[in-house]
Amino acid sequence: MLRLMPFHYERFTQSNHFQATYGGGEANVAVSLAQFGNDAWFVTALPDNSLGLAARNQVRAFGVHTEFIQFTGHRLGIYFLEQGASLRSSKVIYDRSDSAIAMVDPGLFDWESIFKDKQWFHITGITPAVSESCARISLDAVQIAKKMGLTVSCDLNYRNKLWSKEKARSVMTEIVKHTDLIIANEEDCSDIFGIEAEKIDVNNGCLDEEHYKSVASQMMEISGSKLVAITLRESLSASDNNWSAMLYDGSKFYTSRKYAIHLVDRVGGGDSFGAGLIHCLVNGKNLKESLEFAVAASALKQTISGDMNQVSENEVMEIVNGNLSGRVQR
Repeated sequence: MLRLMPFHYERFTQSNHFQATYGGGEANVAVSLAQFGNDAWFVTALPDNSLGLAARNQVRAFGVHTEFIQFTGHRLGIYFLEQGASLRSSKVIYDRSDSAIAMVDPGLFDWESIFKDKQWFHITGITPAVSESCARISLDAVQIAKKMGLTVSCDLNYRNKLWSKEKARSVMTEIVKHTDLIIANEEDCSDIFGIEAEKIDVNNGCLDEEHYKSVASQMMEISGSKLVAITLRESLSASDNNWSAMLYDGSKFYTSRKYAIHLVDRVGGGDSFGAGLIHCLVNGKNLKESLEFAVAASALKQTISGDMNQVSENEVMEIVNGNLSGRVQR
């Protein structure tokens, strides 16, 4: 997608200039994985025009393979971001109707060829929310990926401006049946599946991790996934958050270190978390190591403007190993 955002924390109603960047859930994950040294492919449909080429070139510049991108249609999906600060929340307006990916024919992608000799397939709950054809494509993709022996991960990523809770539950219930790893936050499980962490108010800046163990267990029962990861964001304000996560493997819960973040851009934080988990699990790290790396990577992302995480594995490991001073490196 194309992201348009006013400069300097301005509101939509006062800004005459917008900063243009590119991003999107799966694209952000692919970029992070490539930055960590993995081969990553991005599969989508982009308009056959200069904006489509620019979006393709953006992910290609970070080392993501783009040969499976299809050029069709006339529109690139857009979202507008009004970045909040202090007590003022951020706001998002979507303009994705009739975009190239929303209008794509489900038969356009040859999933068996795409998945040949691949290890892992990642998808988010945003893609099936875009249109009926995207929902069909998403289900086809996870079914074929599982059939071909790939590990499948899904970040639930519920967006109430894209579809209803009822529609999300209908579609995502089928998709998660074909997953090995579910990634969610404190609201996704409730909004889509009606699973709630007892006595939790996500707006009061305080989270009780014990209640999330029940959420993860219920999510695993619904999906049949082998792993459930839940990111825990304590929103002290639009500018300052505490950030951590937990990971459940069906028998044991792992809880990460908590990071206090002064936010530069929280968009893409969950995507960088997912990429961190995938990177470590693909490369044979244990669950605790994988969780700590993922949380550190996503904490770093939220100090970087734009959707995409632009850090290396070594930079993440500096954070994992406790270097949180932010001192100038000379």
